[in-house]
Amino acid sequence: MSHQPLIDGFEFATAGARQQGSWPVRELPRVRDLLASEDGEVRYVLEGMRDERGRPSLRLSLQGTLTLRCQRCLEPMPFEVRADEVLVLAATQAEIDAEPPDAHSPDRVLAGKEMPLRELIEDELILALPYAPRHASCAARLAQADETRQDGKISPFAGLRGLVRDKH
Repeated sequence: MSHQPLIDGFEFATAGARQQGSWPVRELPRVRDLLASEDGEVRYVLEGMRDERGRPSLRLSLQGTLTLRCQRCLEPMPFEVRADEVLVLAATQAEIDAEPPDAHSPDRVLAGKEMPLRELIEDELILALPYAPRHASCAARLAQADETRQDGKISPFAGLRGLVRDKH
């Protein structure tokens, strides 16, 4: 595995630093386990900034195409990832816990002198993935719809019939 870049979170944010590049999917182990293929790469831009309240923050933008597995037909499917998130830095967990939860406020993360960039990228990619990916129009769904009715009745085994036929 290649060198894992680290940033000093508060220093990066305060300096308004910027880092960009691409990361091979095969080098993102937590994301790779959720995919049908480890081909491709994710492009990222990390920028240090201050949020609207003046708190040190990081803006992480991600872009790439990942190969997920359709939960209907189990075939690979491309998924376009475009994420742009602001992460407000905190020095302690108590600082994060003291702020009331708000679904509309940016995420808070613990900052340190050695924040692995790969972990930031993986966290945001995992949050961007759908829970149960499915093709918009899936061949398995269409085949099941055709076989659901038999003599005007709904067959409880219609879905299984399609799977057995595919195996032969």
